[in-house]
Amino acid sequence: MKKLSSILMIATAGLMFQACNSRPKDSTAAADSVNKVKDTTTTGKTGIAVVADDAKFAVDAANGGMTEIELSKLAIVKATNAKVKEFADMMVMDHTKAAGELKAVAQVKNITLPDSLNADSKKVVMNLSKKSGADFDKAYVDKMVADHKATVDMFEDGSKKIKDADLKAFVDKTLPTIKGHLDNINKIKSGMK
Repeated sequence: MKKLSSILMIATAGLMFQACNSRPKDSTAAADSVNKVKDTTTTGKTGIAVVADDAKFAVDAANGGMTEIELSKLAIVKATNAKVKEFADMMVMDHTKAAGELKAVAQVKNITLPDSLNADSKKVVMNLSKKSGADFDKAYVDKMVADHKATVDMFEDGSKKIKDADLKAFVDKTLPTIKGHLDNINKIKSGMK
């Protein structure tokens, strides 16, 4: 009996160690992993009501939105250019609203979204936080231009490929706002030269 207990304890410890080491490295990877194992043939608590690519889009959009919010909160505090601060305020407001709308769709569709920034986004926020003055303003504006170009492309592609009607409606509703952000930040960048 003692031998059996010891064997079970060792086996349990081994499984726990393996489980700890196989965990995804960040919340985006964790959300993707959870969504991959959900049953797509059912809905409700155990199933996911969208195809895998739609769930992946939602996870990426959520992480991108959280990243924009964190970078913009930093800009509200650190930016020296009034137009950059004003843009950052708008970003926090618009992306917080979009995040709430995406979260509502995800909840209905049982899509797991990341609860924090992924490792790459955390690194970007940390690197930007080390800058100050005009260097900060330039780095923030450059990042916003690059991110919004990529996000417009992602949402335009999503508008064509997303299969779920509710998620597609979110994309189509949000895309004009993202395009407006890109136009706005491009004007700010032009004015800084």
